Amino acid sequence: MTEEEKMLAGKLYDPTDAKLTARLHYAHHLSQEYSQTFDDESDKREAILEKLLPNRKPGMYLQGPIFFDYGCYTTFGENFYANANFTVLDCGPVTIGNSCWFGPNVTLVTPMHPLRYQDRNARYRADGSKYNLEYDRPITIGDNCWFGSNVTVIGGVTIGSGCVIGAGSVVTKDIPDNSLAVGNPCHVLRTITEEDAINFHQELL
Repeated sequence: MTEEEKMLAGKLYDPTDAKLTARLHYAHHLSQEYSQTFDDESDKREAILEKLLPNRKPGMYLQGPIFFDYGCYTTFGENFYANANFTVLDCGPVTIGNSCWFGPNVTLVTPMHPLRYQDRNARYRADGSKYNLEYDRPITIGDNCWFGSNVTVIGGVTIGSGCVIGAGSVVTKDIPDNSLAVGNPCHVLRTITEEDAINFHQELL
């Protein structure tokens, strides 16, 4: 297996691999380039996203600044919105459904590192060059989800469709469909039901 194949399969891999390093640098440059654009430069932004995020459907809006490790390993559904400081470390596959909205400072992180420093610390090849081994876990987010500000999702998590994740939550375990979930670690408060419809809140109308 190539290092890329190992990475996407969730196996230990060498992130200093030449192909991975080249794509990493490319995505970091594109992320920085996008982050230096303005809201009204839609054509310029679209041209950058064509290269950075090839696996996206129509209707995407990223406020910026943004940061992607690779970009090409993240898949977006239609009508995706992210506020400022959206960060995706997509060493493992990240899949986001349709009509998801993210508040500021949302972070999706797939990389994992060994707990023992003996396994985590740098290693050396015969030529003296340095490398380390890591692995990744995928993140899957269903349709119609809303994330409040400062939400962090850890690798290996699946969040169902129709969920609201409260501000500041750290999601370390799966969240079922139609859940209101909050906290660190994030936990389900209750199911979102028809009684939550805006029509039942006359104070807002």
